[in-house]
Amino acid sequence: MNLIFLFGFPGVGKLTVAQELSNLTGLKTFHNHLAVDLALSLFEFGSQPFVELREKVWLAAFAQAVEADLDGLIFTFAFDRSVRSSFIEKTKEIVESAGGEVLFVELTCSVPELERRIAQPSRQRFGKIGSVELFRELNEGGMFVDPGIPAERLTVDTTALFPTDAAKLIATKLTLLK
Repeated sequence: MNLIFLFGFPGVGKLTVAQELSNLTGLKTFHNHLAVDLALSLFEFGSQPFVELREKVWLAAFAQAVEADLDGLIFTFAFDRSVRSSFIEKTKEIVESAGGEVLFVELTCSVPELERRIAQPSRQRFGKIGSVELFRELNEGGMFVDPGIPAERLTVDTTALFPTDAAKLIATKLTLLK
């Protein structure tokens, strides 16, 4: 099983692109906020119990997907300083131990477009950052720290791409279409 690891700043289009990629490939999408929201229902964001539970959920989902022999899985991920540096290696170990590969895809977009997207009401549904001011405050405060994602990645600038076009580009570059 290959894990398509979509990551980037809040607002770059991870979930939207993941859903389009899922439509194209038939792969399931594991949205980051599923684990975040579960952990938040019990613990304060960034607390040790929150960090541990969130990571256990992520890793257990990957392990179960590998065990079930899924064709692949799309995972959306927004890194922050509470993610332990060992998370990426543990993820790779789970997937690679079964002969799979973690395919890292970074989504980017221009700052003006990012800020326009962050303010969209649709983000509220998943408890995502919905305020440009909050995003700026968190970004300037060093919240978005890369936990060690490998430099070998596909980077897709979504500024001027429709989500369907970004998904097609990813599917083509990663040879996900059959």
